[in-house]
Amino acid sequence: MNKPSLPTRQLSSGVSNVRIGALIPLTRPGWAEAGRHLLNGLELGVCEVNDAGGINGRPLELLVRDTAADPNRTVAAVDELDSLGVAALAGEYHSVAARAAALRADAIGLPFLCSSAVLNALTEQPTKWVARLAPMQSHGWQSYADFLFKAGHTRIAVAIEPSIYWAFGASILREYFASRGGSIIELDMRVCAPMALCDELIANDATALLLLVGHPEPALSIVKSVRRDQRLGGILIGAPAGQPEFAEWALQLGDDGTEIPFLRYLPDRLGSLGARIQAALIARLGEAPSFVAFEGYDTITVLAHVMRSNGTDRVRIAESWSSIAVEGTRGRISFSRATGNGVWQWACPPVQIVDRDPANPDSFRVLHAS
Repeated sequence: MNKPSLPTRQLSSGVSNVRIGALIPLTRPGWAEAGRHLLNGLELGVCEVNDAGGINGRPLELLVRDTAADPNRTVAAVDELDSLGVAALAGEYHSVAARAAALRADAIGLPFLCSSAVLNALTEQPTKWVARLAPMQSHGWQSYADFLFKAGHTRIAVAIEPSIYWAFGASILREYFASRGGSIIELDMRVCAPMALCDELIANDATALLLLVGHPEPALSIVKSVRRDQRLGGILIGAPAGQPEFAEWALQLGDDGTEIPFLRYLPDRLGSLGARIQAALIARLGEAPSFVAFEGYDTITVLAHVMRSNGTDRVRIAESWSSIAVEGTRGRISFSRATGNGVWQWACPPVQIVDRDPANPDSFRVLHAS
């Protein structure tokens, strides 16, 4: 797929565009709704950069490729975009695809600013080529575990599918609760049907069930089964990966989709830039933007800042991560190295735990912020 974002006004004539490759899940099995929000954030950023004169007079152009959350397809897209001369890569929501992109970008020397994937180990070894805006999975999921523990939950069941992302998330939870006398019970959804899962929750005296599974299925079927089992009226359903963030969740589940805490990466209150971009994203999307849309916009903000200051040479972009200090929609963005993380990491992205309000499933309640 090639969907260039054209400049909104004419810039300097006779100059070549600065190209950015965008990796986005737009079709299944990728989460297309998350991809749509990410794409709109990226495109809005490109439009605003071009309205402000582009990259030192050169139009910024976005070359979009659909990863469909497939690692092999992602690597092929990276190679194609490399051959088209992009200055850098941006985007991706799914950790398995982002990891594939990061490993390939590192191997060929192509800067990659990952917008939204949280898996700690995006690369095997430390690399100068890759930076990330989303928080590390260990940071967000430990906050989520702490939230559960303080709410009195120490016997946690997780409905899980095979994936390095889900497996690492489960290991974070297991380590946290084991150190505090709690336990994690893993229920493999390859062999456990949603109805049978309800029996397992009863048998194991679980007080909380976490959805470490894909959306829409089996996540929706699990929620429906648990909500309709009268034996499980007191159990907490949680979704640390953020499945309830998007409108499709509320549309499919209605009241059943409320009171399910999940992680999102927004501050308690948006500043003036964030509020302005929120309004612009609502106009583009026709609905409230998710945190993923803000991540997309911030990605372009960072890359434009780097290229205006240091040029479009790939090596110079990669060597600039440590010196970045730029205002984004959700706070001031700068990058550092973190233990257990081989990429340049936004030092302090905001983290919230929220749920959909049972009184109004289209609105959110902030339960915890850090």
